Amino acid sequence: MHINQRIKRCAAIVAFPLFIAGILSIAVLYRGPLVALFRSPEAVRSWVDARGLAAPLAFMAIQVLQVVVFVIPGEIVQIGGGFAFGLWMGTLWSVLGILAGSLVNFALGRYLGRPFVLALFGEERLMGIERATASGKAAAGFFLLFAIPGIPKDALTYIAGASRLGLFDFIVISTLGRLPGIIGSAFMGSAVFDRDYRTAIVMVSIASVLFFLGLIFREKLHDLIARLVHRKGTPRE
Repeated sequence: MHINQRIKRCAAIVAFPLFIAGILSIAVLYRGPLVALFRSPEAVRSWVDARGLAAPLAFMAIQVLQVVVFVIPGEIVQIGGGFAFGLWMGTLWSVLGILAGSLVNFALGRYLGRPFVLALFGEERLMGIERATASGKAAAGFFLLFAIPGIPKDALTYIAGASRLGLFDFIVISTLGRLPGIIGSAFMGSAVFDRDYRTAIVMVSIASVLFFLGLIFREKLHDLIARLVHRKGTPRE
């Protein structure tokens, strides 16, 4: 048992620099194609269209890459899905691709444990999320974090893997919590394709306001969720 713990701890220590090195290597070696691909939803659509019948798989591969390399803005890819496939099919392929990438992150967090996510995200950010999910109602805390705009959802999947959250609960919570945002992004892309620019501008404005509010008040939201979840988890006298 102690040997396994030591192996995992060593793997976590080694995995962090390897993970960062892998991201940097991808960014350096493929910086031209990556910048061109993710510069706009139109670029994502052009790349997907060139794949023909394999377009859904190609698009989901982009989603997996975006989730694992979480510094890539996910909204651009999701909007591109709506632009390329329409509202409902764009939503479907985004959900499946995001789920696949999230399962990769969850598995890494689960296997490498807390030392890995601590090295990846820092103590302050990790402690904030752990405060919001530390009670017996951790599933409720994670659901609220996944649902709130401005919270880094892809990074959260690594942390969920290192928590006590079960795999089935993680799949349900992460998918349902993200679903409104994914539908909204696909709707924006679909509106742009239909040249309904007024609707697209309204959606972008609403999403931007919610995103920045979530970003600005992230720590306060963590504390609020922690209080709400702990209150729910407190047994009655």
